[in-house]
Amino acid sequence: MKTIFHKADSRGDANHGWLHSKHSFSFANYHNPERMNFGVLRVLNDDTVSENMGFGTHPHRDMEIVSIPLEGDLKHKDNMGNETIIKEGDIQVMSAGTGVMHSEYNNNPDKPVKFLQIWIFPNKMNVEPRYDQITIADNAKPNDFQQILSPNKDDAGVWIYQDSWFHLANFDEGNSKEYKLKKEGNGVYVFVMEGKAKIGDQVLEKRDALGISETDSFELEALENSKILLMEVPMKLPA
Repeated sequence: MKTIFHKADSRGDANHGWLHSKHSFSFANYHNPERMNFGVLRVLNDDTVSENMGFGTHPHRDMEIVSIPLEGDLKHKDNMGNETIIKEGDIQVMSAGTGVMHSEYNNNPDKPVKFLQIWIFPNKMNVEPRYDQITIADNAKPNDFQQILSPNKDDAGVWIYQDSWFHLANFDEGNSKEYKLKKEGNGVYVFVMEGKAKIGDQVLEKRDALGISETDSFELEALENSKILLMEVPMKLPA
């Protein structure tokens, strides 16, 4: 098993006043040649947006974009005709494909909104842009791996154009479970949203991450009550 440990405070830090973003991988003005991606996982931004502020209309193409709200309400609007609000307990996905324009704003007048923004290189280019969001909180599984994203339209969670599977682990202290990878050649980027966990000899605290590859399984143990995001992705970049 091959691992790479990313301590929370080793991430890029961009504070624009209205936006405070922590970058797990190189993004915008943060460039680290050793932190470009984990397989096809290109961006993991931990964003906090101030009251009534947000990202104005901007373009994307040929990227799978996943947003997971952590606190507050995030207002989304795009040129596909979608105008929605996502909140904690939801997950949102866009296949940018041939091109999409969208904006994201904090819909709360009195508190910040916090969310994870994740970009994944697709395995199919120039697709028709698409949008989806679902509530995942209703299907939460305590002390188990809750699938929230996959490559399959008919499977649990949202779907994307890539052989990737995302799971949430809401573990009580002392619980552990083996994660078995879905596809050979994939790796898993484990991101601790809350709490404290252990994989092998590596202890992970809040916002720490561990990239795991060249294995077919590993054991995840919660040292405290924890909420953990597991992002299984192909390690080989698209040609």
